[in-house]
Amino acid sequence: MTAHLEWTPDPRELADLELLLAGALHPLTGFLGPADVDSVHERGRLADGTPWPAPITLTLPGEHPAAPGDQVTLRDPEGAALAVLTVTERAGDGTVAGPVEAAGSAEHGPFARLRTPPARMRSILAGHTVLAVTMRGPLDDLTEITATAEELSATILLLPLAFGESGPAVVRAALAAKEKLPDGTQVAVVPLAPRELSVDLELREHIAEAYGAAEHMAGPEPVTLPGPPHRRGLVVFFTGLSGSGKSTIARGLRDALLERGGRALTYLDGDVVRRLLSAGLTFGKADRDLNIRRIGFVAAEIARHGGLAVCAPIAPYAATRAEVRHMVEEVGADFVLVHVATPLAECERRDRKGLYAKARAGLIPEFTGISDPYEEPDDADLVIDTTGLPVDKAVERVLDLLVGGGWIR
Repeated sequence: MTAHLEWTPDPRELADLELLLAGALHPLTGFLGPADVDSVHERGRLADGTPWPAPITLTLPGEHPAAPGDQVTLRDPEGAALAVLTVTERAGDGTVAGPVEAAGSAEHGPFARLRTPPARMRSILAGHTVLAVTMRGPLDDLTEITATAEELSATILLLPLAFGESGPAVVRAALAAKEKLPDGTQVAVVPLAPRELSVDLELREHIAEAYGAAEHMAGPEPVTLPGPPHRRGLVVFFTGLSGSGKSTIARGLRDALLERGGRALTYLDGDVVRRLLSAGLTFGKADRDLNIRRIGFVAAEIARHGGLAVCAPIAPYAATRAEVRHMVEEVGADFVLVHVATPLAECERRDRKGLYAKARAGLIPEFTGISDPYEEPDDADLVIDTTGLPVDKAVERVLDLLVGGGWIR
């Protein structure tokens, strides 16, 4: 019996899904399976021999029940249905393959009116020779584009590759360029996520061809110079066992930063978040992961606007911590991981709440460090063992890291 399931892909997968549904990734009609993925990596071709530069894949978490024959409704982050994936294969790493069919219209936000699918643009430009120009940043020199269009007697089609935080700026650059280019120049927004440069350029060629281009020019890669660290958003993320001292250090850091001033600061304590943002969640793995993702989402939104967020959950799982790091870095902010590596024996000795004793007695199931694992980070920016270490000295070590990195002055 076919199961009807749901899933919300990540931003890159959603962008690829939109391109698949629009026909911009022709001849692909869905996400690739293992044979195609291996063939693309090894030969730059699909398993049937068709040249193709990059795997277009969708990954589901291990606990998602989708299996071959099932249908999965793919939704956007707001819950709107975008497509139905019919699963034909599921690999051991969680990637699922199968064709996709549109199930609704996406809400695109900025410049939705310019997201013209290839078939519609080919109809608009029917009878014209088309010069497509793909761009990820401003076109500083329009001379070559204009000269090439004149030589080909072509109409210019600007394809701003809008993905992520920088997407609207790329579209604005395309509209500014259009004002300086010949009459009849068209603009169509394409949500192509960046890849390795050589692969990115090949995908651009495929997309230009899907839009009916006789010739394709790739605009220059943008040069981005990040602002100084003290002006960038920052998340300081503490992780460690219950009783390790992470919340105490995090509060001490909060107080020290407030005394210094100069940065908008938000403190997200694990226990406080549990009572408010994550009320009703259990302590099973799925809910613990969800709790950390919620903390990560809020912290990333704070950092997106240049703020500084201090977080102090247990965060026992490496994969979930990596998700939070990705959320933060995706919005252009910085992420500092502090592992409060106080040994389990010392944490138990402190045990002011009696939690470890209850866990040892079997009264608290899935307790980190006793009946559930704590995955020690191998990517921590700072490791602190608070055994015999005064709180002020521990806070001082974190401050030294932040000052040394330029985040605090």
